[in-house]
Order: sequence, then C-alpha cells, then structure tokens
Amino acid sequence: MRVRTQARRDTIIEAAIQLFEEAGYEGASMSELARRLGGSKATLYGYFPSKEELFVGVVEAFATAHLAEATAIVEAAIDEAPALAPLLRKAGGCMLQVMLNDRRAILVYRMVMAEAGRSELGALFHRAGPRQFADALTRLFAGAMQRGALRRLDPAIAAMQFMSLLTAETGPRLYERSARPMSLAEIEERAARAVDLFLEGGKPRP
Repeated sequence: MRVRTQARRDTIIEAAIQLFEEAGYEGASMSELARRLGGSKATLYGYFPSKEELFVGVVEAFATAHLAEATAIVEAAIDEAPALAPLLRKAGGCMLQVMLNDRRAILVYRMVMAEAGRSELGALFHRAGPRQFADALTRLFAGAMQRGALRRLDPAIAAMQFMSLLTAETGPRLYERSARPMSLAEIEERAARAVDLFLEGGKPRP
C-alpha cells in the first residue's frame, strides 16, 4: 500500500487547478488528471475518491483557506465577550486575503457559479467554507446581542449581512477579465469599511 503524503496531495491539487482552468469542471476528468501526473487512477482515487472531493480540495486550497482561518479567529474569541470592532476587522481582513491569490480564487468562484444550477458544486463550495464562517459569526453575534453590544435581530441574518458587506467591493472583480492585484493594505481598508458600516447599522436602539 502506498503511503499518502501531503506533498503528493499538494501536487495533485496543483495539477487539478491547471486542468480545471483549461477544461472547466465539466470537461475535466480524473483519467486526464492521472495521465498528467504520470500515475494511476487508483493512486489518484486514494487521495480523492471522486471528482467532487477533488474539487473540494481545490476550493480549500485556493478559495476558502483564508476563510477557515477567519472562522478560527472568531471561534477562539466567542466565549471571551470580545470588543467587536477589532475582532471583526481582523477576521474580515483574513477572509479577504483570498484576493491576494486573485486569479485562481476567481477561477474557482466562476466554476462554482457556472455549475451551481446543474450540480452539487455550489453546496460543496458553501460547506467548504462560507457556512462555517457564517455559523461562527452567528454565535458571536448572538452573544453580543445578549450583552447589549448589538441591536437584537436574527443573528444568522446579521452574519449573512456582515459577510455581504465584506465582499461588496470585491464582487465586481468576478466580471473583469484581468483584475489588477490587490495589496494587503487595500484588503484591510475594505474590511475596516465593512466593519464600520455593519456596527453603525447594528448599534443598540433605545
């Protein structure tokens, strides 16, 4: 039995994103990927039992890795009754750092949108990152509402609204053929604007 290694998994992911970029999700096949890697399909399936799971690996590597880090930042602070502004700026900036890997991240998002209406790709993408971040934010906001730090409303809706504010300025990049690279400073500024607007709208009301 061959021993699985992280290095080999990373090689497969790198080859997969190149194949997806050339052929799209529908046109890519595990057979072609195995051919490019110079190995057997059996070895490939040992790492990823299906093309869907391979795509999840690609999503996690190129589109939701920073989102997972942002989720961890929020979850680590939930029980500490933290000040919201600095925490949300930190987590929001971390989430948006996916834009530093802009070309491949946008490629993944475009594949998801193209396939979402005819396959489970959209649900796979959502489970691989956005839902986990939304759940963590929901718990954070529920606690903040109980303490009177946020206006009382459905915390799950508040989480979705905050995530929408974070991505509001980056959405148009999906429609650009060659979006210019973004700096870390620009990303942090966008996160700060989203946090300021969210907290202003979420102020407790008399």
